[in-house]
Amino acid sequence: MRKFLLGFALSAGIGFSSNAQDTVIPSGPIDLETAVAIALENNLTLKRSELNQISNEATLLQNQGQRLPNLTTGASSGYRWGRSINPVTNLFETARIGNINVSASSNATIYAGNQINNSIKQSKLDLEAGLYNIEATKNDIILNTINLFINVVFNREQVNVAENQLGSTKDQLNRTTKLVDAGSLPFSDQLDIQAQNATNEVNLINAKNNYNIAKLNLAQALQIPYSPEFSVIEPEFQINELLMATETPTDIYAVALESMPEIKAAQANIKSAEYGEKLARAGFYPTLGIGANIFSNYVDQSYGSERPTFGQQINNNLSEAVNLQLSIPLFSRLSNKANIQRARVQKQISVVAALEAENQLRNDIETAYNGALASQLTYESSLLQVESLRETFRIAQQRFDLGAINSVDFQIAQNNLFNAQADLLNAKYTYIFRVKVLDFYLGNPINLN
Repeated sequence: MRKFLLGFALSAGIGFSSNAQDTVIPSGPIDLETAVAIALENNLTLKRSELNQISNEATLLQNQGQRLPNLTTGASSGYRWGRSINPVTNLFETARIGNINVSASSNATIYAGNQINNSIKQSKLDLEAGLYNIEATKNDIILNTINLFINVVFNREQVNVAENQLGSTKDQLNRTTKLVDAGSLPFSDQLDIQAQNATNEVNLINAKNNYNIAKLNLAQALQIPYSPEFSVIEPEFQINELLMATETPTDIYAVALESMPEIKAAQANIKSAEYGEKLARAGFYPTLGIGANIFSNYVDQSYGSERPTFGQQINNNLSEAVNLQLSIPLFSRLSNKANIQRARVQKQISVVAALEAENQLRNDIETAYNGALASQLTYESSLLQVESLRETFRIAQQRFDLGAINSVDFQIAQNNLFNAQADLLNAKYTYIFRVKVLDFYLGNPINLN
């Protein structure tokens, strides 16, 4: 995967501790880079993929070993009673005979329809596809972590907005109560402000709850124990007119098509399936091998008046052989034909899967681009709306203090401002994330500072 993704795992600026399962747990507030590093370290799906990759490496090693001859050695020892042939003299004897047999053999494949070479090439492609799948898994983890991290920051700012709204309402309630006590305003105005104050208290409670839920979702994605003290370090978000990518969706797709690991994995799977078809065709070819073995034995019987030593008997009884083995498949009960058919189908499935991956990539890019463009327009409109409503609220507050408007009109102006501020926050963070997704597809570093 591109180096900028791996850079997240190396740029952690905070202390860590580990439990018995080697799960990384932060010891304080974390920044975005640290969150991504923890997510990559703790994710069990990623660990499972990496373990599967080790299995793929073992398969490649096994297939490479098929080029080498095997070697087997062994020995046996036992006793026989009654009439039997002495394995050394080849004479019938009626006696207990103790014997020791030693042997060694080796076999090697000379030709097998190129199965060994094709299986090695297929294993290498499977290993390559596995690496790309691991990178794709890392990409998903990184993007999901960034999204959840931004959501935490967004909800924390929503809490700040709710607190400011409640603080403003409480100040206005205090002023209204004094004016009511002085007889300058009717008691109904105080009741209206009290109702609004209670509503704002509920809004603050909901905002805090959403903030806690956002932190919980992030902690669960990082697969670390959650506590209310868990917090994040807010990046210095910068939004300017150059934030939005200037490339078109077609341009972005062309770049991503050459770099996204899921596309490369799909292409490797097609090549692997092609070698799978070649392996299936090899079932119709003859195989040629060579074998060699050596054998000797020892018996605990005398030859006349002499009993040769163990070494002498092993040397005297030594037997060696070399042979060629040729196997010609004449009829496999249609299994070879069925294997080729399955291999062809698997190849077509791989081609379809590659097309699906390309279409999904195009859809994701088009969706992200249009979403980012819409978010940009929404953010710019929300920015103007907040500026206008802030001035409207300032004037409304002055007029309310002078008794020129009632509490209902004042509350409407206040609610309009705070709702617009909440909408602006939502537009801001939605816009930031969607633009960063486009940067990701373009291969640019994902930097929120």
